[in-house]
Amino acid sequence: MPRGSCPHRLRNITPALAVAAAAVVLGSLGSGAMIALAGGTGTAQAAGPGAPVVTVSPLPGTPDASPSSQISFLGGPGTTVSDVRVLGSRSGRHAGRLEAYSTATGESFLPNRPFAPGERVRVSARVREGKTGTAVDTSFSVAVSAPVNQAQFPANAGDAADVQHYLSAPSLTPSTVTVTTSAAPGATPGDFFLAPYQGAGTAGPMIVDQSGALIWFHPLAPELAASDFRLQSYEGRPVLTWWQGRILKLGFGQGEDEIYSSTYEPIAQVAAGNGYHADLHQFLLTPSGTAWIDAVDPVTIDLAGVGGAIHGVVSDSIVQEIDVRTGLVMWEWHALGHVSLRDSYAPAPHNATPWYYAHINSIDPSRAGELLMSARNTWTIYNVELHTGAILWRIGGKRSSFRLGAGTAFHYQHDAGWQPGGLVSVFDNGGAEERQSRGLLLDPDTAGGTVTLVRAFTNPNAALLSDSQGDLLSLPGGNWLMGYGGLPNFTEFGAAGQVLFDAALGPGVQDYRTYLAPWSGQPAGVPALAAQASNGVVTVETSWNGATAVSAWAVLAGSSADSMSVVATVPRDGFETSFSLPEAEPQVAVAALGAGGQTLATSAVISPSG
Repeated sequence: MPRGSCPHRLRNITPALAVAAAAVVLGSLGSGAMIALAGGTGTAQAAGPGAPVVTVSPLPGTPDASPSSQISFLGGPGTTVSDVRVLGSRSGRHAGRLEAYSTATGESFLPNRPFAPGERVRVSARVREGKTGTAVDTSFSVAVSAPVNQAQFPANAGDAADVQHYLSAPSLTPSTVTVTTSAAPGATPGDFFLAPYQGAGTAGPMIVDQSGALIWFHPLAPELAASDFRLQSYEGRPVLTWWQGRILKLGFGQGEDEIYSSTYEPIAQVAAGNGYHADLHQFLLTPSGTAWIDAVDPVTIDLAGVGGAIHGVVSDSIVQEIDVRTGLVMWEWHALGHVSLRDSYAPAPHNATPWYYAHINSIDPSRAGELLMSARNTWTIYNVELHTGAILWRIGGKRSSFRLGAGTAFHYQHDAGWQPGGLVSVFDNGGAEERQSRGLLLDPDTAGGTVTLVRAFTNPNAALLSDSQGDLLSLPGGNWLMGYGGLPNFTEFGAAGQVLFDAALGPGVQDYRTYLAPWSGQPAGVPALAAQASNGVVTVETSWNGATAVSAWAVLAGSSADSMSVVATVPRDGFETSFSLPEAEPQVAVAALGAGGQTLATSAVISPSG
């Protein structure tokens, strides 16, 4: 998102908008809410035409900011901040320091000590962009955090036959991938980016080709899972990115976001700011070096007004834009500040069980000045104005801004995204309200107030109904890739809805989202090798996790590591190539060869076991 045309540079927050935002918060909470409401207008006072416009986070009226919140001032290029004054209604004045964003579009004020739970905080500052300055102020309230059960989803044992094993790489035990419809003419070339978890195999990011053969797998520790694994760009180069952490039974994750190079080495790790843990639902890099992520924070709220417990707990969905280089929070939005509790289709609990009332599961900032979000439990897609955080319009749910045309209703949806021409794509899970999960392409007409169905994608080979997760990815040439999330299936459709490719991970395996893109990787390490001697024959297995340029293997043998020579050349055969040799020499090794016969790397020299 180039800051030269910064989507945050919109009009100032007006008192009317601030009052409307406060009304949303008041409408969202039960009587006697344990979260204090911010009462200030949160206006950015302009000094005149051309004055800098800044977005201050936590956004005005936020009812449950973290006690560890930094105060973020996001503006245009060259924005600087001074004279910051921060006053807590209980904790008093807060000293701190300013740190600039690497994008040169503002600064964050980092208080020296945390705020008090339940207090109201007022902020004022001077902001300058070039030679022009203005005063800004805002206010917000601080959350009363609620401890929650840290139990994780138990792994589904699955079937051991649906796990891959390699003698040369015994630590790699991912799920199998079975292709049920091979790539048809017109299918999109490339490799599939998966992040299997559950099932009998190891969890972790995984790349496979169109035959289902493994290209790369990054195994995680037993208590960890990965999600949203894809190819992105960072600092002008292709990178692999994913979320990894613990997935709680409560339906959200606690972890960090990873950025790896094409040599499969870590470049950066992105953590949620303001004391939160990054959630599993979104990790999106921008051209300016920032990342859009989400987090979930359970907070204490009186839910009696919506039929829940007086001492209730809500798992609030939080969206942040993070400066990757500095780790600073540049922008922050809370569902509780904008989405009414009454809009949820999930009933409020009568005890202290955390209520995931909104469940934000996708974020798309690709339209200037706006942010498209999907909330599973309100059955709603929201278009949010970046500068104010206000909801511009909604598709679906209890308060849709549009009349829903035939076939456009969705339930428990995931992965809403902008498409060319103002269209919106979404994966419709369906829930108990439908017979099959669908991919939808919708046309919201803001002038006419209607939403029409442009295209619906369903798998004709099976009535697949996924109760969670899933995505719909636009591909070149008008094709679409649909991952079923809570089910192990993924399917490519042509523009007319025909199936061009179909495959599945092992039974019981889940894969939050599925992506498809061309990939080229060169591992930093060397090929792996195993060899066994028996009855005068040496059987050799070799692999190189993540290598995409290997076309053949040169086999070396000798009496010692200093006397190795090539004794055979064999073509690469899938992830692990196996071949046999006469038992003539006590030492063996392999060299990976490129398409031109050049040596890419050579394995260690080993003695065959026997």
